[in-house]
Amino acid sequence: MSTHPGFRSLQSEVNNKQLEAQGTVPTWLEGTLIRNGPGLFDIDGTRVSHWFDGLAMLRRYSFSDGNIEYSNRFLRSDAYADAADGRLTGQFGTDTRGWRRLIEPLRSGLPTPTDNANVHVARIDKEYVALTEAPRRVSFDLDTLQTQSDFEFTDDMTEHLTAAHLVDDQDRREHIGFATQFGRVPQYHIYKIPYDSRQRERITSIDARGPAYMHDCSVTDDHVVLVEVPLVISALQALNPFSEGIQDLLNWEPDRGMRVLVIERDSGELIADPVVDSAFVFHHINAYLDGDTVVLDLVEYADNRVLDAMQMQQLDTFSSNPAPDGVPVRYRIKTTDESVERLPLSEVGMELPRVAQADVSGRHRYTYAQLTDQDGGNGLVKLDCDTGETRKWWESSVYLEEPLPIRNPNADTDDDGVVIAPALNVEQDQTTLMIFDASTLEIQAQAPLPHPEPFGFHGRFFSSSQPTQTMQTESHIRN
Repeated sequence: MSTHPGFRSLQSEVNNKQLEAQGTVPTWLEGTLIRNGPGLFDIDGTRVSHWFDGLAMLRRYSFSDGNIEYSNRFLRSDAYADAADGRLTGQFGTDTRGWRRLIEPLRSGLPTPTDNANVHVARIDKEYVALTEAPRRVSFDLDTLQTQSDFEFTDDMTEHLTAAHLVDDQDRREHIGFATQFGRVPQYHIYKIPYDSRQRERITSIDARGPAYMHDCSVTDDHVVLVEVPLVISALQALNPFSEGIQDLLNWEPDRGMRVLVIERDSGELIADPVVDSAFVFHHINAYLDGDTVVLDLVEYADNRVLDAMQMQQLDTFSSNPAPDGVPVRYRIKTTDESVERLPLSEVGMELPRVAQADVSGRHRYTYAQLTDQDGGNGLVKLDCDTGETRKWWESSVYLEEPLPIRNPNADTDDDGVVIAPALNVEQDQTTLMIFDASTLEIQAQAPLPHPEPFGFHGRFFSSSQPTQTMQTESHIRN
């Protein structure tokens, strides 16, 4: 059976290709969508073992005056250079060299983790930065996608794993993230990064139970919320020469339950630390404060089997989605007595949820996500988090990637805007950029790409109305 097109290596790079859009691209949509994800899975005849280990490829969609330009370019990282020389270095499931080096400082020396930054992007101190969960970041040019250099923070925070998801709080003009430090007493370091700074400011450090594999976090206006799932990272197993990747270091320990940490952003005080029933979480939807209650919406799984379902040997040949479905769940955590109420929002299977940027850290009504509970394709689902009602778009053989809602700057309602997502039609071997009406999910415009793209992970929209932030001139461009 042939390789699924969504997990097939892409060799070609395109620069500023004008896309022929069918339908109407709204003229108010001005800016650049940068998406990140794996683009190359085969190195010198060897295939990576896990989807998360494909080499990073940036994808750029520029919107101006109703037109769309497209570019894609591989991140010229050290991992990419190794691949060009026929050396395969992994991080999640392919080999432990990158991850074992994260543990080495416990014994000697400094870590030299992978720089295959294939998960997300952010704008930090006027630079555009590709992110992954290993503590190396790579800057790139927004317009050309050319790789610039390693991005270095100016602080001395110790990190062995780090957040690829930085929460962008535009009201406070800062990013929120966290890092994990291994050691005799492992800790989570929660920090903020002011927009005009490359120095992380520590909010607090909290002792970990494990520590856990955490991929995402949430913020309210006043709080940071971490969810410590019972998927524990074993530092000792990292030293085992027969383990193959970070997956071999993860132990599912459901008896621990799931810990929810609520931290005050200003004081750093841990004001709630309840333990709830065991579950696994990749992505948060959003959080907000309702009186003395923190409301936290998540996509939740019964266990961690979804990670196993992302092994390439399963993904290459699947005819239907092999992964279990996550479902949207709401937790209401009272800050006065740490009591917790768990409320299912819907039974719909979903992943990669996003809310409009204006709703981040505040009360949200709608979230948009990849619809995952249909065989033969992934669609789009709009969930009303107040009522539990859903609206769906789905077509057979079409696999929609992470949907990004962008609100009309003159919006009268919370769902006045568009939702943008690439979609791969496996029957036609064609990727198309889809633009949906955020209210109805009707297709507003679609623009075929010049090649079928492998599935990506996450992206961020940089509006033209935001202050221009250019790359620092001394950055070195890697060819």
